[in-house]
Amino acid sequence: MEADFHGERRSNETHASTTDPDAKLYRKGKCKEAKLCFMGHGLMENRHGLLVDAYLTEASGYAERVAALHMIGPFTERTRAITLGADKAYDTKDFVHDLRSMKVTPHVAQNINGRRSAIDGRTTRHPGYAVSLRIRKRIEEAFGWIKTVAGQDKTKFRGRDRVGWAFTFAAAAYDLVRLPKLIAVLS
Repeated sequence: MEADFHGERRSNETHASTTDPDAKLYRKGKCKEAKLCFMGHGLMENRHGLLVDAYLTEASGYAERVAALHMIGPFTERTRAITLGADKAYDTKDFVHDLRSMKVTPHVAQNINGRRSAIDGRTTRHPGYAVSLRIRKRIEEAFGWIKTVAGQDKTKFRGRDRVGWAFTFAAAAYDLVRLPKLIAVLS
């Protein structure tokens, strides 16, 4: 006998994938349907638009910020000052505090929709902040390529390890496709 879930709210506690138990229900926004998925995260350097790290996590509301801290960690040991550009979803007091404690300047878009932003005048007054906000949108080109050309919009793999491997491989392929164009411009 099949269960009838019509009209009931779905959650990760009540629903699980029969083919991939690691996948979690996640909704990207209001009025969007929840889908079983993973979340792929990328860290891009702004000068040339190359991905320097790719990381796959279970889908959750905190995964983006946790992954960003995980990926930026190895780069904080350098002596040069570094910045991290991100969208409004990263504008939380905890995330901004964690970045500053790692000696990373948070160039996060301010989220002032009915709340106070964690990004203050110490950051927004510098011209580099505006540049980071403009350039941070380049990451969407990488994700668009990974989804369409590399076929990661609907993966054919199951399990977090295999999907993560395919995502990392697709990110590396994106960089390899960009390299000839960059070499031509730089030479």
